[in-house]
Amino acid sequence: MAEKTFKTEITSKHKLFDLHIRETFEYKDLIFLFVKRDFKSRYKQTVLGPLWAIIQPLLTTIVFTVIFGNLAKLTTADVAGKYNIPNFVFYMSGNICWQYFAGTLSATSSTFLANKGTMGKVYYPRLVTPISTAFSGLISFGIQLVMLFGFWTYFLIKGGTSIRVSPMLLMIPLVIIQLIVLSVGCGIIISSVTTKYRDLSMLVGFGLSLWHYATPIAYGLRLIPQKYASIYLLNPVTSIITTFRYAVLGVGYFNIGYYLISWAFSITFFFIGIVLFSRIERVFMDTI
Repeated sequence: MAEKTFKTEITSKHKLFDLHIRETFEYKDLIFLFVKRDFKSRYKQTVLGPLWAIIQPLLTTIVFTVIFGNLAKLTTADVAGKYNIPNFVFYMSGNICWQYFAGTLSATSSTFLANKGTMGKVYYPRLVTPISTAFSGLISFGIQLVMLFGFWTYFLIKGGTSIRVSPMLLMIPLVIIQLIVLSVGCGIIISSVTTKYRDLSMLVGFGLSLWHYATPIAYGLRLIPQKYASIYLLNPVTSIITTFRYAVLGVGYFNIGYYLISWAFSITFFFIGIVLFSRIERVFMDTI
């Protein structure tokens, strides 16, 4: 039997590094609508509504202050020296950063599963969904940041503490950008893998809990033995938290080397996540 030859070959135009960045930007109105939808749905049918953005970190900070600060008496020092840092501001500064990171990562990790109904019917750049998730979380984070600086101003005016205004305050926008990059990057890596291996989605909450305790939120960096510090500081969230805390308090730990390593991890996870996401979005409806 003669071998058949084909004149037309149908292939996908989708390339490995075809990330749809320009196309995603053109859907900025849809991103805004998704941000609005996500923020409304988060507090829909709640009595207090957006006030939960304040109540949740406030209660968490109170619990941390009582349990870890007053009862366990864990150190709140990131560097050696005699500093009088209010436990309340110390714990709140770490908690609001972690809650944004964990919330964005958790929501982004279920992008395909949570939006499969919409994605199966309507076309739009799939990156719109994790981007809108990150931006909707920024609204709550912004509210919490205002609350944090309210307490910061109170202690600064009251005096008697080591809190001071420093040039490190200018680092806060950069730290927020890194939080977005790292949380979205990790989240979309997980969302890409969970389309085939659902078990991973069950481990997200447990993994975040372990990651939380491996990050200096409930304690200061001085609690870590010096011989383990170099390994501990490789945790990318550690440099984010300590840098943010240094910016807010005016005293603390900042190492440019470990901070750049943290950025390297953040960018790497984000890039890997975008590439995986771009590849999986073509076939996820067949496997989800």
